[in-house]
Amino acid sequence: MRVRSVMSKLTIFLLLLFCLQKQQLQSQSQEIICAGEVAGGPFSGGRSYSSCIPLPYLDAILFWTYYPSSAALDVAYRARQSPAGWVAWAINPTGRGMVGANAFLAFPDAATGAATVITTQLPRHNLQPSDIRDEALTFAVYVREAEYSADGGYYTIYATVELPGNRTTQNTVWQASTTFAGGLPFNHPFDRDHLSSFASLDFLTGELA
Repeated sequence: MRVRSVMSKLTIFLLLLFCLQKQQLQSQSQEIICAGEVAGGPFSGGRSYSSCIPLPYLDAILFWTYYPSSAALDVAYRARQSPAGWVAWAINPTGRGMVGANAFLAFPDAATGAATVITTQLPRHNLQPSDIRDEALTFAVYVREAEYSADGGYYTIYATVELPGNRTTQNTVWQASTTFAGGLPFNHPFDRDHLSSFASLDFLTGELA
């Protein structure tokens, strides 16, 4: 009986040790990702973020730092794309999916070819080219920048926003395509990945649903 008790305690100890080591490895991996040491290279301007999560579709990762006292959110959205294409990341304060989303769109400037970013609201499903224009969002935007990295082919959207209603859980949407209308991003494929690229994200806990 004594031998069995010792073996049982040893098994529990080894299981606890395994779980602890697994958590440490996951934490180290998360720290590496959040330091920007991923495909696409480090963030420009020495930026860093306290949290990040790989998004389930369109080869994208979202990085962020949340400031509860001011309801401000620093964001870096990084997604793989060709230099001639575009990517978008959005918060939808009113529902899930595209309709009602307040979006940041990064794409090559038609005149210079350099990465640029605009903000626009997406009011309906059947968008027209005239719906895509640079305009204010329904929440405050303090910073918006975009860059393209040839190292692996990634766009990065940088933004600082005020979370709508200071709610840490927000509906997020992201998208990518290579089609344009009048020099601005317009339309995207309608396959499963492009139609599934939305989720609810808690910026406090990092839980994606």
